[in-house]
Amino acid sequence: MTNEEEIKEYLLSNNPAFRSLVEKHQSFKIKLRELTDRPHVTTQDQLEEIDLKKRKLHLKDQMSRMIQEFRQGQVSHQHP
Repeated sequence: MTNEEEIKEYLLSNNPAFRSLVEKHQSFKIKLRELTDRPHVTTQDQLEEIDLKKRKLHLKDQMSRMIQEFRQGQVSHQHP
């Protein structure tokens, strides 16, 4: 299993920590969309948008790290 989408699906099904990261990422994505869809954006909205983008990116980095660790674990199991 080397395709990133396959690994994501596997981790979603079998790794509660990964699934939790994905769910949080999705909730931040929804909140961001709600903020940007507002007709009038306040300074507080802009600050919240920046914070959400940073938190969302951090989650994405964590998910990418987990995918990479999974991939490395598979490679080490294939090559004794």
